[in-house]
Order: sequence, then structure tokens, then C-alpha cells
Amino acid sequence: MVDDAVERLVEVVDGHEALLEYRIVGDRLVIDHVETPAALEGHGVAGQLVRRAVTMARDQGLTVVPRCPFARRWLSTHPEERTDVTIDWSR
Repeated sequence: MVDDAVERLVEVVDGHEALLEYRIVGDRLVIDHVETPAALEGHGVAGQLVRRAVTMARDQGLTVVPRCPFARRWLSTHPEERTDVTIDWSR
């Protein structure tokens, strides 16, 4: 059975909440959306959330599918974070 319920990773900084929404579909962790409030933009919080998702995928042996434009861009500019995990760049 495939469980594709939306899950979230959340980071709260100074009362502001940033989030990353993902789904696990079979052997894939699909990053659908990263959202950061204006007060946290430019502080690396969204990147930390993507890093956490990649770590979770690596630990569980899952392929990362970055559907969110921010996650795709962040992963493309941080190749060091992609070691030991498979990224499916197809759309």
C-alpha cells in the first residue's frame, strides 16, 4: 500500500514558522512545497528544511524528488548535500 499523505517538517524561529511539505510515495520522498515567512527569508531556514528532508530520505533509503522550485534550486547549488542519496530531477 502506498501512503501519499502530506507530511511536514517545521522550523520555528522567533515565533515565525517555516515549513516543508512532502509525501512518501513508494520508495520516494517527494518535496512538494517549501514556505518561509518574509521575516525569515535570507536566513537559510528553508535550506535547513531541505537538508533535513534529504537526511531523512538518506536514512530511509529513499529517492528525493524535488518538485518544489526552491528545493530544486537549493539542491542544484548544494551538491555536497546530495552525496549518498539519489535525486530524481525529472518532473
